[in-house]
Amino acid sequence: MTRTLYGYAFLDDFVLLYPVYALLFDDTGLSLGQTSSLFALWSVTGVLLEVPSGAWADAVSRRLLLWLGPLLTAVGFALWVLVPSYGAFALGFVLWGAGGALGSGALEALVYEELDRLGAGEDYARVMGRARAAGLVGVMAAMGLAGPVLAVGGYSAVGAAGVLTCLLTAAVATRFPEQRSATARSESWYGALRAVGRPGRPVIAALLLVAAVGSVWGALDEYTPLLVRDSGVPDWAGPYALLLVWAGATAGSLLAGPGERLGAAGFAGLLAGSALALAAGALARAPAGLLLVAVAFGGFQLATVLADARFQRRIDDGARATVTSIAGLGTELATVAVFGAYAAIGSRTGHSTAFAVFAAPYLVTATLVAGTGVAGRGRGDRA
Repeated sequence: MTRTLYGYAFLDDFVLLYPVYALLFDDTGLSLGQTSSLFALWSVTGVLLEVPSGAWADAVSRRLLLWLGPLLTAVGFALWVLVPSYGAFALGFVLWGAGGALGSGALEALVYEELDRLGAGEDYARVMGRARAAGLVGVMAAMGLAGPVLAVGGYSAVGAAGVLTCLLTAAVATRFPEQRSATARSESWYGALRAVGRPGRPVIAALLLVAAVGSVWGALDEYTPLLVRDSGVPDWAGPYALLLVWAGATAGSLLAGPGERLGAAGFAGLLAGSALALAAGALARAPAGLLLVAVAFGGFQLATVLADARFQRRIDDGARATVTSIAGLGTELATVAVFGAYAAIGSRTGHSTAFAVFAAPYLVTATLVAGTGVAGRGRGDRA
């Protein structure tokens, strides 16, 4: 299963449009407010579909949703390059958001339960850390290729490559194992409904931590090409500068295994140190500052994987995809708020200052974690 997972994760993020679509919007004439509204629409789509898709995954087939999602995304990418306009970008983001919602919760639930079935549930953080790393390697590979492909074939060539990759991702998803019987799926449906109404306190605390850790830097990710441009990096070299940032995030994923040893104090220190690195790197307003941004993204990626692993330990198996989707819903809601705030702040101060401002929520989260111990490993806690 792990080979399929790593291949799926790589291809899911090996999309040449990723490092240049913010530039596509900018070159099409969209304002920062319009671009932020597209990102918000993307997240709102996820908000509306997150929990229903998780319940569907528990009741039907997680593998089905994992191959259907990339097909929707492929249609969205095709629209972007065939008819570049605000309306096409908006519809593309709706399709992409729907595709992402189908996989959100389903992937984590499938991986955790298959590992648990094999007696390897304790390896979840390490396996998912490597999967996230594989995805980030896909991002970096796309960044490395985006520049030459864009120079030779323009946005049309980059978009065509993105569509092809989505189709390959769907094909790989059909190879995921899924051992759940029809009876188990039916029982999961009722378990999912109960999970929505009666989450336990440890689950709620872990859920809120997942949303707090993943939402802010997940939103800032969409603006990194613009931060790179503001840092004085020419557009032709932008994808290569982004490679540095995502190399840091990849390193963070690969540290998930050793990172499991961090207690609440260590987790809080990780968040605080990453926040300070983000602020300092952004305010440098120079290419060299991107090195600190890379360090920050590495810390946030590690914290995201660890928060998810500790969350999964607190969920009952029957409703795993649904409860994980509820966490995804919280993350999406927070992300929408960040997009709106970023549009207001960035329009007045520029991208460097906006990035620095959004380091502050992580300092608050770090303080709460240190005071409450919510990020303790929680082994054996269940919903």
